[in-house]
Amino acid sequence: MAPARDCTPAGSAGRDRYVDFADLAAHEREGTDYRVTARRGVGEEARVVQLAIHGGGIEPPTTQLADYSARMTGSSFYSLEGLGNGDERDLHVTATHFDDPRALALAETARYSVSWHGAAGVEPLTYVGGLDIHAARRVAAALRTRGFAVAARNPGALAGVQPCNIANRDQRGEGVQLEISEGQRRKFLKDGDLGRDRINDPRFRTPAFYAYSAAVLSALAPAPAVPGPPAAG
Repeated sequence: MAPARDCTPAGSAGRDRYVDFADLAAHEREGTDYRVTARRGVGEEARVVQLAIHGGGIEPPTTQLADYSARMTGSSFYSLEGLGNGDERDLHVTATHFDDPRALALAETARYSVSWHGAAGVEPLTYVGGLDIHAARRVAAALRTRGFAVAARNPGALAGVQPCNIANRDQRGEGVQLEISEGQRRKFLKDGDLGRDRINDPRFRTPAFYAYSAAVLSALAPAPAVPGPPAAG
């Protein structure tokens, strides 16, 4: 069990409009401005949770990557999606302040967590962080093996090593955080289009989308079976 910690947000978080989830929920309308999906895995598969706290149009297509990865393994899944009404950047609550009880309920009953994020940058690149150093190394190696570029070092803001980061709120107090550059995320959709209609339609996904998910899943311990992309219909 992870040690007790005080994760009460203290003040604002950088450029974020809202200090925590409660602040966001008090000013934005769920179902209109944003949507939350929380799905618990079945049996042993609930030991893994896939998180996309900046989903939808905030950092696309992190919801779709996390959801696909969770569905392929029966894992738990949480996403907060911006729905495109207003400036979706306003819905960004930094990972160390993100405390939606629905997300915490899934994370704190899981043994392993993967938190999917979007980073800036036109070059295809992933920053693999989090306090689960061993799993992060396995994920980085699996991504490189499949031809995805992984940063040798993580900038402090992308390292995901704070104990209160949602990525590290599982039972062990350590998880994996993926910060995926815009350049890499565009590789997951045909024509590099990250528009809402494209990210929500599996027909526009490229083989890279499935290969990336498979690489991440193959590195989790204990490793689940990883299917390939669905057959064309």
